[in-house]
Amino acid sequence: MPPSVSTRLASIDQLRGTVMLLMLLDHVRETFFMQYQVSDPMDVGTVSPALFACRLLAHLCAPVFVLLTGLSAWLYGQRQADPRRAIAGFLFKRGLFLVVLELTLVNFAWTFQFPPDTIYLQVIWVIGLSMIALAGLVWLPRAVLLPLAVLLVAGHNLLDGVHMDGNGIVATLWKVLHQRDWIALGDGLRLRTSYPLLPWIGVITLGYLMGPWFANSRPAAQRQRWLLMSGVGALAAFVMLRALNGYGDAPWQVQDTALRTLMSIVNITKYPPSLLFLLATLGVGLLLLRLYEVPAVAAALQPLARIGAAPMFFYLLHLYVLKLMYLGALALWGPTNGPLFAVESVAALLLISTALALLLYLPTRAFAALKARRKDLLWLRYL
Repeated sequence: MPPSVSTRLASIDQLRGTVMLLMLLDHVRETFFMQYQVSDPMDVGTVSPALFACRLLAHLCAPVFVLLTGLSAWLYGQRQADPRRAIAGFLFKRGLFLVVLELTLVNFAWTFQFPPDTIYLQVIWVIGLSMIALAGLVWLPRAVLLPLAVLLVAGHNLLDGVHMDGNGIVATLWKVLHQRDWIALGDGLRLRTSYPLLPWIGVITLGYLMGPWFANSRPAAQRQRWLLMSGVGALAAFVMLRALNGYGDAPWQVQDTALRTLMSIVNITKYPPSLLFLLATLGVGLLLLRLYEVPAVAAALQPLARIGAAPMFFYLLHLYVLKLMYLGALALWGPTNGPLFAVESVAALLLISTALALLLYLPTRAFAALKARRKDLLWLRYL
């Protein structure tokens, strides 16, 4: 029996919930494993395979979330009298809200510093700017949007050799668009463009273009076939391009063991996301979305949908709870590794992540229920 409309939409929330938990694990790693910070690209020669796997799983988070943001924008428009105008207005307002959120509450959660001397322009920032960009792009014909999205995703690596120094207008704009770098604002304040924007505009546009696959009139079997074909196709393209070891990312190298050679092959660049990074992560994301439309899987993973229905609430809550957990541990037990409180195993990271996920589940579920119940409270849409 084909999935119902509610099952179809639950699959989207379940995928969001999945990537939120993977993000949680990565942020626990960043908090309690600071003595083993993972660079980007990851150091295949020194990082343990278990720690490498934690970071690798987290690669799914940003691409999947940005793709689903575009998809959700299309679905939002289908409930409105004037879809494109409604989509553009909502994307612009919520995108602007996310940019402000990144500069204030999110950055403070990471640094606990006010006023800050450094502001990190990270994933919430890039989602917000991508939404603002899509607010303008939705007015273009779909026949223009598709090649533009593909060009941004597949062609931006051609610009990797372009590098600009300084803090002039052009250099600053380029650092926001494609160059991970520092921007000095004077008076001791600097910005870090952790998530260059350009390819993410392509990803959110692809998500928006996927929208009609999820229309009420679309046969479930057809949507599921397209999800499967596109997911497999993206992964096949990744394998072929990576085998050529040329365009799309830094070359992989043979290591001293087969496992570390495999680690080198899948060690793909996130900042900005390379073509190979997006092929691999979006391919897996599309296959998971197809899997979550299986009724038995959807029923078993219902708690993930609760988290995915209130992702921004979960995101903000986990940042502050995690920071307070770390400060509390440091105060109770003192430094364990230089000036840091740190755990020494990936198993400990998994244990902390599991405990934190359970702790956050009930308030997130309650907030998701509030959003579903109080449609009249328009501000809830932004969380």
